[in-house]
Amino acid sequence: MKTPSFLDSGYPNTPAAKAFFHVIPAPMETTVSYGGGTARGPRAILEASGQLEDFDGRSCPGDLGIHTQPAVKPAAGKKSLEERWIDAIQKAVAKALRCGAVPAVLGGEHTVTQAAARAFQAAGADIGFIHFDAHADLRDTYEGTKYSHACVMRRIHELGFPIVQLGTRAYCQEEADCRAANRKTIAAYDADAIAAGKLPKNWIPKGFPKQVFITFDLDGLDPSVMPATGTPVPGGLGWYDAMNLIEAAAARKTIVGFDVVELAPIRGLHHPDFAAARLVYALMGAAARQPRKR
Repeated sequence: MKTPSFLDSGYPNTPAAKAFFHVIPAPMETTVSYGGGTARGPRAILEASGQLEDFDGRSCPGDLGIHTQPAVKPAAGKKSLEERWIDAIQKAVAKALRCGAVPAVLGGEHTVTQAAARAFQAAGADIGFIHFDAHADLRDTYEGTKYSHACVMRRIHELGFPIVQLGTRAYCQEEADCRAANRKTIAAYDADAIAAGKLPKNWIPKGFPKQVFITFDLDGLDPSVMPATGTPVPGGLGWYDAMNLIEAAAARKTIVGFDVVELAPIRGLHHPDFAAARLVYALMGAAARQPRKR
């Protein structure tokens, strides 16, 4: 069965060199530790995107051109499966960057973000990561591997990228200690503080890079909004909480890439897939409305 392109009901699949956005389906699922199904997430988002309106309420981001790359597949080799997935996704993101496009990675498990970070590092980009998630993902290892989805932000921080975490509410002492030891490069605003109105106006730290990559683990949203994740945690962000935070980030920084990860589709339940697709398009809109040179 042919994989659809993003929002193909409204836009043809734009040639790679002419598209403002490159959508990269990355169905990696090797280290999930609770509910599975994230390998089906990218296709579910692409299929649901056909139900989106081209007008997002403010503009038509798709008018700038959306190219959907073929779904990423790991190459054969002697490396571990996780490493081969990361290498393959990194190549796909690097292609988007060579085309001058904004990569939009669809996971798959959250480990895919490490691949995107490596591609930006290889391109010499000075960026920061804005991280929406229920979990801090700052463990050094989890279940015997450093490539776990529970370690992804630790690996990204080790690459030298600063991080702002939003909506977190489930993390271990090791992760709390990691935050405390790296206060200058990891800022964190837990979901309870955001719900209580304690998010400071200037929540992006002074000196944070001008360009940002937004990584959005769907379990950052409350399960009442997004039940289709492998590790749902109560007390998450509402839909408009997330939209307002994305727009606030876009008002201060230039979005040069993003991902939406950890969708685990539930058979017969359509609204989580559609919500994930709409989130992708909302991130496209936030990026499309920013002034930039191409």
